[in-house]
Amino acid sequence: MTTTDFTTTFLVDQTPKEVFNAINNVRGWWTGEPGIEGSTDKLGDEFTYRYKDLHYSKQKITELIPGKKVVWLVTDSKLNFIKDKNEWTGTKISFEIAQKGDKTEVRFTHVGLVPGIECYGDCSNAWSSYVNSSLRSFIINNKVQSN
Repeated sequence: MTTTDFTTTFLVDQTPKEVFNAINNVRGWWTGEPGIEGSTDKLGDEFTYRYKDLHYSKQKITELIPGKKVVWLVTDSKLNFIKDKNEWTGTKISFEIAQKGDKTEVRFTHVGLVPGIECYGDCSNAWSSYVNSSLRSFIINNKVQSN
């Protein structure tokens, strides 16, 4: 099955549990001004992300499977750099975690972020940076507690 939703994948040496805990510490890797407000680590938690006057989105954690999967539903959004400012509303952001030999694979998918929407170019570039650089570095370089 092929998908047009934006997806990116990377491998790390950390355990699935460590990766899961890092993803849920959203303030550690999804940076903005003023950034993240709200709780980000329990099923049903809601949090907002802001970046200046350009991006606002509210996420609800709808799936949380320790060491395996995290899914956020975007319940509200305002992207001030495109015509349809609510383009993200109703989309889902998914992190799938899987053991691959002695490595852990992280597969990020923004379901609904597809080439046909205006935000795709800017948003896929931003996600590539946040996921492949910021999140990956946060997982590798920070000692995330494995409660």
